[in-house]
Amino acid sequence: MSEPEPFDIFLVATPGLEAPLCEEALAAGFGSASVTDGGVTFRGGWPDVWRANLSLRGATRVLARTASFPALHLAQLDKRARRVDWAAVLRPDVPVHVEASCRKSRIYHAGAAAERVARAIAETLGAPIAEDAAMRVLVRIDRDLCTISLDTTGTSLHKRGFKEGVAKAPMRETMAAMFLRQCGYDGSEPLLDPMCGSGTFVIEAAEMALGLRPGRARDFAFEQLVTFDPAAWAAMKQVGNPRQVAPAFHGSDRDAGAIRLAEENAARAGVGEICRFARRDIADLDRPEGPPGLVIVNPPYGARILGKTKAPLRTLYADLGSVLLAKFSGWRVGLITADPDLARATRLPFTDPLPPVLHGGIRISLYRTAALK
Repeated sequence: MSEPEPFDIFLVATPGLEAPLCEEALAAGFGSASVTDGGVTFRGGWPDVWRANLSLRGATRVLARTASFPALHLAQLDKRARRVDWAAVLRPDVPVHVEASCRKSRIYHAGAAAERVARAIAETLGAPIAEDAAMRVLVRIDRDLCTISLDTTGTSLHKRGFKEGVAKAPMRETMAAMFLRQCGYDGSEPLLDPMCGSGTFVIEAAEMALGLRPGRARDFAFEQLVTFDPAAWAAMKQVGNPRQVAPAFHGSDRDAGAIRLAEENAARAGVGEICRFARRDIADLDRPEGPPGLVIVNPPYGARILGKTKAPLRTLYADLGSVLLAKFSGWRVGLITADPDLARATRLPFTDPLPPVLHGGIRISLYRTAALK
């Protein structure tokens, strides 16, 4: 059997984090990766789809673009959707959900477009159509060009499969991984999060240090496709022993409940032995023993507290900056906030902030320093 032709693979990015995701994809060996609207695109085959889902820390989901054709009206969409070789990718016994979007096209009714493609799949393949189906077929009609994509991920990739406990205002793992990358972090140095919540930054850093792949313990939608090869997938998931790493991943928080959640999450992720969590106020923060590394922190920024004074937050940020400047010489700092005034309150020597990132409807930015003096 001949190998199928390569196709476009689209990595959905958190808005504002397309560039670091592209860097990660290139570093992972997806050589044609380039930034496009909303994410990163590269050419590849089904094993590349599996590996992207398994190993990329910054992607939200992985879409396989399996067909493309002009469609000027619904009758033409219906006719051409029936010519798609659905049997080459979809199984007739797996329910399918079809979603559509239309932009600057003569076909403007997304619901009607989705219905036509769903009917084509049902009548040519026999697969059941269901609103709650895990297998999603995505129809995008842009300037009269229809692109058919399969969502090969299923549940969003930030769901690593380990974090059962979540503290207030959690940072998604995919975002945390990209902020770490933008701080130049690769797992080879110590890390401290002094407001660690449920431990996202600390656990991501520890997994990077050990060489653990983020998708190692979860299921994916591509496992329900005709193109899935269980033996090849099992071989791809096989890894040697994790790298030996010293306990250099530290998290603290004033909330005892958050510390308990962080410890439990780290244990489930298999990194508990190299993570250290402690209940501690910012004023009591101490520099960990050993070489300098990265302090990364996502403090509260009060964006949802309308009409409230920022004075308590400004004091918190000022205290954080004072402790870091006094005790963390040689360490770099990454700080995420929605408010530049709060970042300035730390008096830390930040370089220019990176482009804002949309997080829960709020635009946040990463502020970075070089090694503190």
